[in-house]
Amino acid sequence: MASFVEIDRYNLIPLSLSSLCACPCLPMSNKIIILNQRRYSKFNLRIVFDGSKTMFRVRQSGVSCDRRFVAAVVRTKPDRLDEDDAKEELDKGNNLPVIEDSISERQEKASQLKKRIVFGLGIGISSGGIVLAGGWVFTLAFAAVVFVGAREYFELVRSRGITAGMTPPPRYVSRVCSVICALMPILTLYFGQIDVSVTSAAFIVAMALLLQRGNPRFAQLSSTMFGLFYCGYLPCFWVKLRCGLAAPALNTSFAGIGSAWPIFLGGQAHWTVGLVATLISISSIIAADTFAFLGGKAFGRTQLTSISPKKTWEGTIVGLGGCIATSIALSRIFCWPTSLLSAIAFGFLNFVGSIFGDLTESMIKRDAGVKDSGSLIPGHGGILDRVDSYIFTGALAYSFVKTFLPLYGI
Repeated sequence: MASFVEIDRYNLIPLSLSSLCACPCLPMSNKIIILNQRRYSKFNLRIVFDGSKTMFRVRQSGVSCDRRFVAAVVRTKPDRLDEDDAKEELDKGNNLPVIEDSISERQEKASQLKKRIVFGLGIGISSGGIVLAGGWVFTLAFAAVVFVGAREYFELVRSRGITAGMTPPPRYVSRVCSVICALMPILTLYFGQIDVSVTSAAFIVAMALLLQRGNPRFAQLSSTMFGLFYCGYLPCFWVKLRCGLAAPALNTSFAGIGSAWPIFLGGQAHWTVGLVATLISISSIIAADTFAFLGGKAFGRTQLTSISPKKTWEGTIVGLGGCIATSIALSRIFCWPTSLLSAIAFGFLNFVGSIFGDLTESMIKRDAGVKDSGSLIPGHGGILDRVDSYIFTGALAYSFVKTFLPLYGI
């Protein structure tokens, strides 16, 4: 004999038997379950409780039940499930859709995490090889990343959230600017500096905007100039850092990576100040992001800024500690910089650049009304979502190594 019948994914409500039966029978303290009053296109349910005769029937048109069934429910004996057990079983039945949704959500999160790990490892290994190669390999790969990032930036500028308060630049100007941004790293490597190229590009773009048909707007000029600066000029400092600082970084007595580096790959001379500084800077940024995420999950209580609600002061402090610790550890491995104070200052600058780069991109995405800058990388979003922490850091790292280290002799 069936005590309960599970009806999945339909709203069930308890209803006193007095609302179904008006006969002068025993006091009706027990309750039964009926379907919520909703219409369904195809619905016909029968519940048979003893024997083959239908006692309870639900159709599209309404609910009908046998009078003897109601009386039987009222005169039920204690050997059946009591009211508390019935309520518990009902709660279990009602919670089934929630449990299914929770399982589905966990599976989706696990799938996203797997994608993030797989593609993250692939990006990390590829990027490491490109940084070690240096020269034109590094520059051309970097130019491709800059081009995609510039395209994502100008798409954000043209999004509905930003265009509601400004006039975006024409599409042809956005495409030309994306190409110019991609050419900037190449010109930086070829000429050794970028000032003339940036000035020329800014002048050409400004003239194109001012001479366009219609009514030119200042918002078009400002968003385009910032795009050239954000997506073109600032990333070029990574090329200057990696390829422009060619002084040896390893001590001659160092018996580690440099001495064991193959001759056909450049030998010990391959480990220049630019390569070591780039590796330390990139590793410090990765450590800062990782430690900030873990620290925020474990200790995060105080919101850092409304621009990025998930960032907390606690996570930021943990990220700063992880960034400086990574910089110190790698400085001991590579024997550069030789001073502990220099390693701490270098790690601090890397963290400052990474956090403000992340917040800048978050501000752009918030105004654009989007979660990710793109969908190029599964589980990670767009290129700007992955490189936002590096945009300002290259300029800070290059300025520190080029200016302050020789100045103070550390």
